[in-house]
Amino acid sequence: MPEVITDTSPIQYLYQTNLLGLLPTLYGQIILPQAVADELAQGQSQGVALPDPASLSWLTIRPVQESVQVLSVPELGAGEREALTLALEIPDSLVLLDDALARRYARQLNIIFTGTLGVILKAKQSGYIETVASVLDQLDALRFRLDPATRATVLRLAEESS
Repeated sequence: MPEVITDTSPIQYLYQTNLLGLLPTLYGQIILPQAVADELAQGQSQGVALPDPASLSWLTIRPVQESVQVLSVPELGAGEREALTLALEIPDSLVLLDDALARRYARQLNIIFTGTLGVILKAKQSGYIETVASVLDQLDALRFRLDPATRATVLRLAEESS
């Protein structure tokens, strides 16, 4: 199994839909870049419902080594930059990313990635959740960006796995 690195949004949305436990179930130990831990702490201080990484034994906070290639991309947030940097430092790792720009950079850098929806689909295919539609409804309520075509594709893929 590849090492798995996560950005902030998959942690946030899985936590807020009460599905955060899917990460260790599906992937085992998860690597959290220091910038993502910092973003979670900042969100908590602003009253956003987010987990405390220190309370999750399956999360390992890891600082990045300097990698100018990714760290110099100002359009990305700090968590995304560090997640991509760690992916370059850890060959054959999997990165959990939702941001479209970060995913575009991941493709350019040949980094393997999935996102919140990929985790949900994998959980459905593995039998850990029964229905995807209700999770998508929860994500909609949380203002997760999901266009109608993507929603339809996710629902179709979930049905095919039943």
